[in-house]
Amino acid sequence: MRVILDTNVLLAALISPHGPPDAIYRAWRANRFDLVTSTAQLDELRRVSRYPKLKAILPAHRVGTMVNNLQRAIVLGQMPSFPEGMAVDDPDDAFLLAMALAGDADYLVTGDRRAGLLQRGSVGCTRIATPATFCAEAL
Repeated sequence: MRVILDTNVLLAALISPHGPPDAIYRAWRANRFDLVTSTAQLDELRRVSRYPKLKAILPAHRVGTMVNNLQRAIVLGQMPSFPEGMAVDDPDDAFLLAMALAGDADYLVTGDRRAGLLQRGSVGCTRIATPATFCAEAL
């Protein structure tokens, strides 16, 4: 099974050692599924973790450890452009949908209820789910 974790899920796993995001991250580390990421997402993780509100609660070494761990995932380099004619509510999330298509992912897991990804439900053959739903269905 191939899974994409939205950056907000990765950050939530670092912020709280309890709950679905952490359980998902630990399941990947235990080789229970293949994680698909991209250089664009790794850059986003580094950038977002430096925001003042996150920097205050996330030590840089923990973020660095996660980024290093993510190098073991399936890392997509050059991302194909998002298919023409497919709408996306938040242009900042288009790369996640492109990753889902390019990485032939079974799931895209996101905690962002405002960006429209969850309302979309799927992209191609990829199911879009919350961390709790993914845990219930796949772990």
